Amino acid sequence: MSWLSRFFGGKPTTERKTQRLDYLNEALVLERQGDYDAALTSYRLALRDQPNDLKVLQNMAIAFSRIGRLDEAVRAYRKALEIDPRLSGAHYGLAFLLLKRGESDGATKHLQAFLADPPSGDEAERWVHHAQTTLEQLQNPAAPAPPEQRTES
Repeated sequence: MSWLSRFFGGKPTTERKTQRLDYLNEALVLERQGDYDAALTSYRLALRDQPNDLKVLQNMAIAFSRIGRLDEAVRAYRKALEIDPRLSGAHYGLAFLLLKRGESDGATKHLQAFLADPPSGDEAERWVHHAQTTLEQLQNPAAPAPPEQRTES
């Protein structure tokens, strides 16, 4: 790219996409290192170029959850669901955040949405089972409580 093009802020589309992917990968590495605040900064930079990136929004919600910023996690999941109302991971995560806030009606709604179109695969089976057990508990409080499970996917 010429210096004139850079001066006026022009970048080829492929370079912008590579940069965004670098922000996402950087955020994932930072999360693995336990640096959630820095990871959130990288996620925000990734969203700057692609504001509707569902993977980034969901990962942001998980990072916010891990550092106790539950309101921001709820907002990130809700934004993801505005973009794709069938996004099962966002329904799952949001359901358990709402449960932590004591909003069982909202949690029930999101667990039902998650179970209406659950993910598939061996690992997904445990999340589906946890959602089913939790939903049964919400609908029948006399049933035994489900075992604790991490809500991040």
